[in-house]
Parts: sequence; C-alpha cells; structure tokens
Amino acid sequence: MEKGLANVAVDVVNRIASGLIKAEPVKCRFCQSARIYRYGHNRVGEQRYLCRDCHKVFMDTDSLPKMRVSVKHLGDILGQYYGGMSFKELRRQFEQQNQESLSRSSFHRWVNYFSKLAVDETRRHNPKVGNAWLADECVLKVGGENIWCWDIIDSDTRFLLATHLSRTRTTKDAQRLMEKAAKVAGKPPKVVITDSLRSYIDGVELTFGGDTKHIQSQPFAESDLSTNKIERWHSTLRTRMGIMRGLKSLETARTLLDGWLVHYNYFRPHESLNDKPPAEVAGVRLPFKDWLGVVENQRVVIQPERVESHNQPVYRVVHKPKRKRGYKPHYASSLGEVRG
Repeated sequence: MEKGLANVAVDVVNRIASGLIKAEPVKCRFCQSARIYRYGHNRVGEQRYLCRDCHKVFMDTDSLPKMRVSVKHLGDILGQYYGGMSFKELRRQFEQQNQESLSRSSFHRWVNYFSKLAVDETRRHNPKVGNAWLADECVLKVGGENIWCWDIIDSDTRFLLATHLSRTRTTKDAQRLMEKAAKVAGKPPKVVITDSLRSYIDGVELTFGGDTKHIQSQPFAESDLSTNKIERWHSTLRTRMGIMRGLKSLETARTLLDGWLVHYNYFRPHESLNDKPPAEVAGVRLPFKDWLGVVENQRVVIQPERVESHNQPVYRVVHKPKRKRGYKPHYASSLGEVRG
C-alpha cells in the first residue's frame, strides 16, 4: 500500500516537472489574492473558497463572477449564434458536450448582455471610410409583422455604418438612417447611392444639404452606380434572420441586429477584402478580436478595501445566513480569521 502511494507521488512530481500538471495556487477570481481558505461546497459538491482580502465567496472555475459557464463556453456560444446557429441548436449542442441542462432563456440573456457590451465599445471608434455610401431597405418579419430594415454601407471598405428599424418608409426614417451613419463615420459623404424610393430624396437633402450628391440607381446600372453591394448584404441578412427566431419584439430585434452589425464589421472576414473584416480595412482596432475577447474583457479585478484599525481589531461580517440551532457565525478580521 505504501509502495503504491509512493509511486503515485513520484508520478505526480514527474508530471509537474514536465509541465503536464501546473502546480498553481488557487487565487481569488475578484481581486487575484492568494489569501483564501476553503468555505464549504455548493449543492453539487464543488469546492467553494472565501477570500480574506475582498471577502468574496467563489469557486475555482474559469468563469466570470456570478456565472456558472466558463469564459470559453460563452465565447463559443456568441460566435456560433452570430455565425448561423439558433438558440435551440446551441442549447442542444451545449447539453451534449457538457452533460448539463440549461434553459433557452439563459442563452438569450448571454447573447443580449455581451452584444450590448460590444456595441457600446464600438461606438467609441470612428472608422476611416470612403466618400461614397450605399443605402437600401428590406422587409423583415418581427413579432408577426413586417418591419422595414434600413441599411447604409461604405462602398470602399464594406463597413456597415448604420441600421434602422421602422414600421414605415417615410422621409423621417431615411433622415434618421443618414444621421446615424454620419455620427459613426464622423463626416458626411460626397455621394449617396440609393434606389428610386422617394423618401431618400428629401432624407439626404435634409441631412447633408447640397454638399452631398444623391444618385438614384437604375436597373442594369454600372457597378460604381449600383446598389448591388448592399443588396448582397441584405441577402446575407435575410438568411441569418431565418435563424434568429427570438425576434418577438422591435426592441429585441434592435439589440440582436446591432450585435450582428458588430459581428459583420469587426469579426467576420470578407472575401472581397482578402479575408479581412471591414473594420480592419477601415483602420479600427478594438481591445478584442472575436466574441471570446468580448467575454474575457469583462474580467474585473477589484482592489481589496483597506480599513484603518487604529490598533484595534476590526471585524467584518462575511456571511450571515439564517441562524439555526447550534450555529456559530463566521467572521473575517483584518488581523486574520476569527471564529465566534
């Protein structure tokens, strides 16, 4: 028996020395402190820890605070969803690979949450786009009704500048689309090419004035004067919208379409751009290069709070559940662990 345990110990030491096993201490997920101790188990038997510095309870898993799914799994879920998978397929694949059942609302909540974070980050950057923009609109099915989706794209970089959803096709809607695009680009265009919809005539004029030339494309027009590039985008969008079955309201559609806009501009390679995303051609650099980077960017390090004790012990309640018979509360002190 002793000889067998000795062989196991030697094998573990050899694995550590060869790098197969990393002997790293457990650190706090919130403040990265190594001053922790075991703090019981959760309902499925996984070990919990309590940090002596920030007094947070956590488990030694590669996940964000208050999330049970690892960072890698979250990045895969976002990438696969915007890459073409539905929520139903995502849930089925996750259960098969991880032997864990999650509700469909969990996937929907994660996609919405991290999509908003990515959209907020992209709004801080202005792409270097050209002076010729293409605008067009198409019909999408949202909540059982027809919704008009207005899009405007840069002809040179294929950068999708703005998307606007509305129930009408009026001059006000066209003007709103132009205002969004000008805000993202940080400048007005010299040429706007659209189809023959009359709403664009006044929409372009009211937004940019006479400095911007408005060209209404005709069938079989030259490639430089046609809207084929943005119509190709709408074909891709319609294919993707057939998979986005969670669009039950206009608000949900706006959030997911903004996330798809981020995916198209910053993460999805474009064949006509030598397999580069439009944002790279437009000179935009984000702190992340894919959806996994968006999730990892949310790792927040909290500095432990410093408490002046004035040479007196300072006690702080870390966990105070409902009292039971024979229960003794646990306290953490600036001088070390104290059990009352």
